[in-house]
Amino acid sequence: MRSEGLDIDERFGKEYAGHYVFSEITWAKRSRICHRNTKYSKMTGQVESSDFVAIQAESIWASLKQQPESKPISLEKLLGEEEGIPIELGELFSKVVNRLNGVGRDELRFLLEQLSEENRTQLLASLGYAKSSAGLSSSLEGSQQKASSSS
Repeated sequence: MRSEGLDIDERFGKEYAGHYVFSEITWAKRSRICHRNTKYSKMTGQVESSDFVAIQAESIWASLKQQPESKPISLEKLLGEEEGIPIELGELFSKVVNRLNGVGRDELRFLLEQLSEENRTQLLASLGYAKSSAGLSSSLEGSQQKASSSS
C-alpha cells in the first residue's frame, strides 16, 4: 500500500511540529467509515444525510500511521469543534489522505451532483477545497469548468 510522509514545521504551533506518515486505507475500511457516518431512509434507501466532517476525520485517523512522539493528533481532536486542530492543518492532512485514497475529480464531481448546496459546501470544506468562510478555491473551480466544458 502506498504511503506518504509529511514534515510539519511550527507554523501550526509547536505541538504539531514533526514528521507524520499517512498510508492508503483499504476499500472496505473507507466504505465502513462512509456507511457509519451516513443516514439512509428506511423506506427508500436513499441518503438522508452524511456527516462529511466525520467521514474525513475518520479517514485521516485511519490513514495516520506515524506522528510525533507527543501524539498531537487524535480522532477526538480531528472531530473537535472547540478544541480541534487548526483549519489549515486539517486541510493539509485531508489533501494528503485524499490523494492516497483516490478521491479524485471524477468521484468528487459525482458526489457534488448528489448533494444539496449546503451539504456540497460542507463536503468541499472537509476535503480542503473550500476556504473556511469564502467560496470554492480556484483549483476546484478550474476542474469544474473543465468538467462542464467536456460534458
